Amino acid sequence: MSDRLPKHVYSGGWEHFVGGGVAVFDCNGDDLPDIFAAGGANPSSMLRNDGGFEFSPVDVPQIEGATGAYPIDLDGDGHLDLFVLRVGDNRILKGGGGCKFDDKTSAFGLPENDRWSTAFTAWWEEGHQRPTLAIGNYVDRNDPDGPFEACDDNAILWPTDDGYSVQVLQPGFCPLSMLAANDARGRPTLRISNDRHYYVSGGHEQMWDINQRRFLGEEDGWENVSLWGMGIASRDLNGDGRDEVMLTSMGDQLLQFAQPDGTYKAAHYDIGTYSQRPHVGGDGRPSTGWHAEFGDVDNDGLADLFIAKGNVDQMPGMATRDPNNLLMQKPDGTFEEKAAAAGIATLKRARGAALADFDLDGRLDLVVLNRRSPLELYRNDSEDTGNWVGISLAQDGGNRDAIGAVITLLAGDRAQSQQHTIGGGHAGGQMLPRHFGLGAQSTAVVSVAWPDGTTSHHEVQAGGVVLLRKP
Repeated sequence: MSDRLPKHVYSGGWEHFVGGGVAVFDCNGDDLPDIFAAGGANPSSMLRNDGGFEFSPVDVPQIEGATGAYPIDLDGDGHLDLFVLRVGDNRILKGGGGCKFDDKTSAFGLPENDRWSTAFTAWWEEGHQRPTLAIGNYVDRNDPDGPFEACDDNAILWPTDDGYSVQVLQPGFCPLSMLAANDARGRPTLRISNDRHYYVSGGHEQMWDINQRRFLGEEDGWENVSLWGMGIASRDLNGDGRDEVMLTSMGDQLLQFAQPDGTYKAAHYDIGTYSQRPHVGGDGRPSTGWHAEFGDVDNDGLADLFIAKGNVDQMPGMATRDPNNLLMQKPDGTFEEKAAAAGIATLKRARGAALADFDLDGRLDLVVLNRRSPLELYRNDSEDTGNWVGISLAQDGGNRDAIGAVITLLAGDRAQSQQHTIGGGHAGGQMLPRHFGLGAQSTAVVSVAWPDGTTSHHEVQAGGVVLLRKP
């Protein structure tokens, strides 16, 4: 773990028991990933990556009450902005290059609100220069009968000429993660992961069809699942072009496999991903999962899984010594716990996290934001890792980063695919080149299904980041 990271702590009362996300992106054009960390009751921090695992604090508008943030180019000017979730009015920090940001919430026409926002995702509708935004709001703090069964409404913000129009999305079941992505049917869908602790009864995970503007139900093959939903991770694990979905929770961490008929099926218990109890630390009570993220940590061509763990605060029925998980995928599709061996099984109350190559050596490193404990940064110095390639996308128009594209890579006889999305995780995400492990392969063929439905094909070499522009 690096001891050269400026101290940053996510803290606060019950409104910051949840949240604590990190946004990871390049804010100054040097290709090194930088970090924006929510602070809760403390101010948020912007940490510039100076290379060599050295980070420097950067002056940005002081934002307190932040639960998380997501990098996104809202106006298509080529500079990544930050959508900052808060307890209170959300904020937009407009990026201007050189890691400089200005609070331009009003200029973007973001509607005012005083809600407790804990989830975010975004997508571009065909023909629109600016994105559609979905915001998940947690408990309604103004409900006198709350907090239980007092979940707030969610909102979809549709772009207009001078700002956004608001569509209230009901019912709300206290979301802690949202993700707009192609579902098992291959259709763009808004997935909402909800916290059963507050909806108590009658709620469940939700899927909202973006094209048809409606929630999916039994008639669509959607089976309701109720859990203590905290985070979402999405990745094609078996090369069939459909994303599997990991849903973190208290107790079981639920991995759902996409089926050919467009439905989902829970993974068999012996796959090794349920991780319902601590694997070290001596606490036998159930675990609490937060941020989840797939990434090929050893570059063998198989996506691995990191899960941030930690008690909400002092919940007596849940483990208080609750180490993070690093689940390494094996060739047979099962997963093996390696967090302790990797040195990342800390017993802090972890919340948000990100797998990113902070030193540009081709190996995914790790940053973890903890509640009431300092931010942690881990360098991946694993030996004998495989080859790798990073894929970055660009196109003309407002959706410059080609959000909604699907990248399919064939290296040898192994196919992999990743959707290029904004959202998921827990209260934070990243905008970086998509990382693929190649194993022993030195070249790969990449197909990009662009947001407008066209497809391009490219041959790429291992060992660096390749920028693919839409023809």
